[in-house]
Amino acid sequence: MNTQEILISELNKLLKGGSAHASFDHAIKGLSLKTIGQKVDKLPYTIWQLVEHIRITQWDMLEFSKSAKHVSPKWPEDYWPKEAAPADEAAWEKSLQQIKDDLADFIHLLKDADLYTNLAHGDGQNILREALQIADHNSYHTAEIIMVRRLLGDWK
Repeated sequence: MNTQEILISELNKLLKGGSAHASFDHAIKGLSLKTIGQKVDKLPYTIWQLVEHIRITQWDMLEFSKSAKHVSPKWPEDYWPKEAAPADEAAWEKSLQQIKDDLADFIHLLKDADLYTNLAHGDGQNILREALQIADHNSYHTAEIIMVRRLLGDWK
């Protein structure tokens, strides 16, 4: 295995999470619709809002990495849902599926990308930076999901 393959393998592990900390999949496992939209006193977001924020932000970074034609949502208002809970279980499942699919698409993109060359349509970003940013962002908000669950008494 050459150094490029090693780096991509490690980025793949980092993006999927779970090596040193709980993965996103573990953090959301077994959640009820009631818990997903429940607000904790003095915290700004519900689990639904955190999950949707992960979905929107990860989608934005994926699309930015793929195309100069992509237009990012307006920061910060378009990156955070206003609703405390999903409309129904189908909306919850759709959000989770998009997170999974977009992450798989980004990992696939890594395999064919020049990790170090700046994207022509960016202002200094490259695929390596985007991969690290997705991993960091998702990990940060996954920890918040776990914290909300702990405060709601819904984490083992």
